[in-house]
Amino acid sequence: MERLLLGIDIGTSSCKVAVFKEDGRVVAQASADYPLYYPKPGWVEQDPEEWWASVCQAIRQCLKDGDVDPGLIAGIGLAGQGWSAIPVDVEGNVLQRTPIWLDTRAADLSRRVLDEIPEDTIFRVSGNSFSPTYSTPKVLWFRENVPDLFDRTHKFLQSNGYIGFKLTGNMTSDRSQSYGWHFYNPVTFEYDRDLAARFGIPIEKLPDIVRCHDVIGTVTALAAEETGLKPGTPVVAGGLDAACGTLGAGVIRHYETQLQGGQAGGVSICLNEPKTHPKLIFSPHVIPDRYLLQGGTAGGGGALRWFREEFGEGVSFDELTKLAEPIPEGSDGVVFLPYLAGERSPLWNPKAKAVFYGFSFKETKGHAVRAVLEGVVFSVYHNLLVAKEAGVDIEKLDIHAMGGAANSELWIQMYADVTGCPIQVPSSDTATTLGAALLAGVGVGVYGDFEEAVDRTVTIRRRHEPDRKRRKRYEPSLETYLRLSKLLNENMFV
Repeated sequence: MERLLLGIDIGTSSCKVAVFKEDGRVVAQASADYPLYYPKPGWVEQDPEEWWASVCQAIRQCLKDGDVDPGLIAGIGLAGQGWSAIPVDVEGNVLQRTPIWLDTRAADLSRRVLDEIPEDTIFRVSGNSFSPTYSTPKVLWFRENVPDLFDRTHKFLQSNGYIGFKLTGNMTSDRSQSYGWHFYNPVTFEYDRDLAARFGIPIEKLPDIVRCHDVIGTVTALAAEETGLKPGTPVVAGGLDAACGTLGAGVIRHYETQLQGGQAGGVSICLNEPKTHPKLIFSPHVIPDRYLLQGGTAGGGGALRWFREEFGEGVSFDELTKLAEPIPEGSDGVVFLPYLAGERSPLWNPKAKAVFYGFSFKETKGHAVRAVLEGVVFSVYHNLLVAKEAGVDIEKLDIHAMGGAANSELWIQMYADVTGCPIQVPSSDTATTLGAALLAGVGVGVYGDFEEAVDRTVTIRRRHEPDRKRRKRYEPSLETYLRLSKLLNENMFV
């Protein structure tokens, strides 16, 4: 009998749902949007109940469009944005909208916490810096500013954990998402009770930790009624969207690297041993015995989208990038810092601002477009240079590109030339939902292991080789980018 797998991804602007065959082919896919809320400066929230409503809508649309028999779905996998802090009561009712990964309301509080708990103490346990965008500072902010809410909270959930609860009635946290808590050890997969006590966060307010491919329950009768799924369908825990996308791009071996080209940018380097750096992000991979050293930038495809909306005069992305094609590498000295929403790694500065540098009367819109593309590439490469400090041989990375940027041959070739690494582009544009589905497939026994899952589902549609001559021509602009970033971060972005 044919077996299908369903993947769900809770993204920043929408949820995506896809149904896959065992060989990775897409049967049907759908998405549904939900809003972001900006109640105060630095606050960025979403309503998990709106996530669930969108998930229900997208699942029903998938089942309808693909004429899918829900009884053929062997398992459901979940991916979601990181660093949520969803307060729910004992019955799972959401008590307040969650601050999402863009939220920086806890910036001042975070600095005060570091006066009481040395950052190296936190880093030794978590392998991550104490940034206000993580889950820990957000919950501390709740405790300080809305103590009644903190006291009434039964559990604080992550995004995919909440959807898992809505589907099964069980509250869990997977190994990859739990790194948002700074008292979670991402190597032992356990909460450090002593450090949690120093933070003043009771461990009892967090769910039990499970493996990403563990079955956490089955679809309840109520969830089946809301989604159209079959009651009793197994649901696995899933994981961080970046990690699921890494799996869906076929990145499971040491030094294989996922290049993220969505709204935000970044890289996830797969390692067979822990390597950390205070300016990068460290987490378990969604597969056992692998780790991810990540760089997450605020400006990715969103930077090009912003430019198109504000200056593109209604042209398509393809038409816009064509303007950049005749401009030489380095954009004749025009450099763009893509800090349109502050910057995450390696700057960790929510006050960072986007900058165009190097214009004169002779430069054109094509120079601006190319500088935007190159600036995003430079921001990602900046993270790789920091990974080199952590002991990663960045010249040996095998990069797999995913996200909207992967559809641009010009843009991906820029990444290959600047990094000096070959880049493979998988044939699917659904890497994150595929990764979630593969977790389900391994969890319910459709695949014997993750190697089989990737071998059966991930194919490469094109490959980009780096060009040494072009790389050399990028060096002056890259050096300008790094100097400007350092100068402004130390003297202006404060």
